[in-house]
Amino acid sequence: MDRRRRAVLTPRHEPATRVTVLGAGSWGTTFGKILADGGAQVTMWARRPELAHEISEAKRNSQYLPGVNLPRSMTATTDLAEAVDGAEQLYVCVPSQSARDNLKAVRPLVARTAVPIVSLMKGIERKSGLRMSQVLEQVLECDPARIAVASGPNLALEIAREQPTAAVVASSSLETADAVARRARNSYFRTFVNTDVIGTEFGGVLKNLIAVAIGIVDGVGYGENTKASIITRGLVEMTDFAVAHGAQFETLQGLAGLGDLIATCQSPLSRNNTAGRLLGQGYSFQDVVKQMEQTAEGLASVTPVLQLARAAHVEMPIVEQVKRVLDGTMDPRRIAPHLTTDDDAPKGERTQHGQARSGGALRRTVQRAFDQLRHGRGSASGH
Repeated sequence: MDRRRRAVLTPRHEPATRVTVLGAGSWGTTFGKILADGGAQVTMWARRPELAHEISEAKRNSQYLPGVNLPRSMTATTDLAEAVDGAEQLYVCVPSQSARDNLKAVRPLVARTAVPIVSLMKGIERKSGLRMSQVLEQVLECDPARIAVASGPNLALEIAREQPTAAVVASSSLETADAVARRARNSYFRTFVNTDVIGTEFGGVLKNLIAVAIGIVDGVGYGENTKASIITRGLVEMTDFAVAHGAQFETLQGLAGLGDLIATCQSPLSRNNTAGRLLGQGYSFQDVVKQMEQTAEGLASVTPVLQLARAAHVEMPIVEQVKRVLDGTMDPRRIAPHLTTDDDAPKGERTQHGQARSGGALRRTVQRAFDQLRHGRGSASGH
């Protein structure tokens, strides 16, 4: 075969999609790796020059992802304008309490574009009580149909080591959710889509609070019965709260709710679990904050979540007890008998908003999640 003939038969590759991730901590860098391993050209924005240099040159992020090699298609910069320029999708992964300030600098850079903007953040803004997608919409002054959120059982180091997992991408626009989900997938990371932004986002926020509670009782020395009870009743609190604010019941029984709750509560890799364990061991809130190298979003979200719960007349006894421990008004050793209720009168087990739901529906949801992780490409509903 002559050279000209070979050239005709050689496939022509499309240019790689250019995406940007703002924030180079453990989850931001991991998501950048997910995108790069899915075929994208990824630019990370890092605040610290030494971190940007290490990602670009050594293909490592040794502080947050020790022992993990990053793809060659990942680079990093400290120049925000350079990072955002030409991006076809923009992922935001900065601490929730500083998101507003960071986004102010982003606004003029995306004002004349229509690129999807994806929140990887799991928190509630303390002053306003807004979810992160609402902060994005407000600060960037953009159409909410451009905004998506990603959530699920996503412990960063496990995923960076390419251990299989699944996640959910939600947007009010199914087209946006689908576009993001198709980009954020590879051989070890599967994505599903829905249009329940409220439920998907609150699932990622609320499970952090329950994980702090699990860490507290673990630090005190209580066993598996206590933790299983808290996880189960914690899911009830999460569901009641989210549905009262407009979420769909089913979302909290899926990957963004139950799935994320299980992963965060049982893993020592969870920052919120670690923070709770330190509290249970007797460290003060201030000492815990000093010891944590990364932000435990659950600690900052307790107060705004409880404010929203009270306004919606939703009872959250577990979260209330966590706040007392954080405030130093309750000994962590006294927390377990009070965690699930302060009322001696027997109560029904089901959620306030799920009275008609059967346990079978929950079991089927869990089974579908495990089936997807086990069989990979088996379902047409996933990405």
